[in-house]
Amino acid sequence: MRTLIFSAALIAIGLSANAQDAIEQSRLTDNISITLKGGAATPLNSNQFWGNMRGTMGLELRKQVTPILGLGLEGQVSVNTSSWYGLENGNAFEHQLVGGFGAVNLMNLFGGYNGYHRAFEVEAIAGVGWLHYYSPIYDSNSWYTRTGLNFNLNFGSDRQWSVSFMPSVVWNMNGDTHFGEPLGYSAQYCSNQAALQMLVGVTYRFKNSNGTHGFALVQPYNYDEVKMLNDQVNELRADLEASLALNAAMEIQNLQLAEQLDDCLNAAPKVVKDSTNTLNTVRYVFFRQGSSAITVDQQPNVEQIAIYLKNHPEATVVVKGYASPEGNLDFNIKLATARANAVKKMLTTKYGIKDVRISAEGQGVGEMFSESSWNRVSICTINEPTK
Repeated sequence: MRTLIFSAALIAIGLSANAQDAIEQSRLTDNISITLKGGAATPLNSNQFWGNMRGTMGLELRKQVTPILGLGLEGQVSVNTSSWYGLENGNAFEHQLVGGFGAVNLMNLFGGYNGYHRAFEVEAIAGVGWLHYYSPIYDSNSWYTRTGLNFNLNFGSDRQWSVSFMPSVVWNMNGDTHFGEPLGYSAQYCSNQAALQMLVGVTYRFKNSNGTHGFALVQPYNYDEVKMLNDQVNELRADLEASLALNAAMEIQNLQLAEQLDDCLNAAPKVVKDSTNTLNTVRYVFFRQGSSAITVDQQPNVEQIAIYLKNHPEATVVVKGYASPEGNLDFNIKLATARANAVKKMLTTKYGIKDVRISAEGQGVGEMFSESSWNRVSICTINEPTK
């Protein structure tokens, strides 16, 4: 029997160690629970099964080493409510035991741990410790072993509470007595040396450092996700290198532009003459607001153009009409075209310049001059043929 219990414990410890690969490392003070239990106990070899039954209560303090294996300390007393074997006991308590125990969670052992307590779990229990019997005739000390099952109903927001039905058998390991009474034989694991306990327990599991009331699973290593993240990191590094290179190139360009700006600021001013935009080649014909009629005071400007074209038969003229910003835009666009055509019409009808030598174009609203009224104009540019 002892060999069987020892072998089962070794198997449980081995399986528990394997289970730790899937759970996060916990602190020594994590996964602690306390249990208050109470019920009844009676000797197995008595004909008065119910008559010899007495109340039993106790306390357990447990450390859950892994989701499968738990180790703990227990203390328990039996209330003196009757006599065993006809021997009266005047004490308030009849038996007491103090010892240690191990618990194997059979659901996690065979079904695996999913990161939380199941609503219903079954545990196998084995314990050993000191047993004392209070007797007016034979007050005795012994040692005991205990085996049993815990049927746990877990509840609460994180399954931190349990209500358990806890049947077990306690053996008196001192062969010549039965819970303090002389027997005269040394048999130990038999009904003459055993008492049946039927207890109900309430357990509370304290909160752990990870904020839960149990073991947290380690997230599985996803190689595809890690590869994707590595690729993203490499892309970001490449973008960073490209940005640094672009930034260096921009700094060089900024230095060059700064040097060019200094050269421009320090250079002597130059006067540039534009031979294509002088009084010899450009004439202005100004108009009144909202009108495309050429007034008498502006006709000499048109006449100068006509005289030049007559004296230079190969020359042509481009007339571009403009309007000032005041008024409706659509109207101003039409007005600018009308002003260009008015100059062209006077050149052809009054001065006899051929139509093919004159190009008239409306340019819409003009902004060449800061004085708004000056933009009511037709600008006539004379073009000489290239030689």
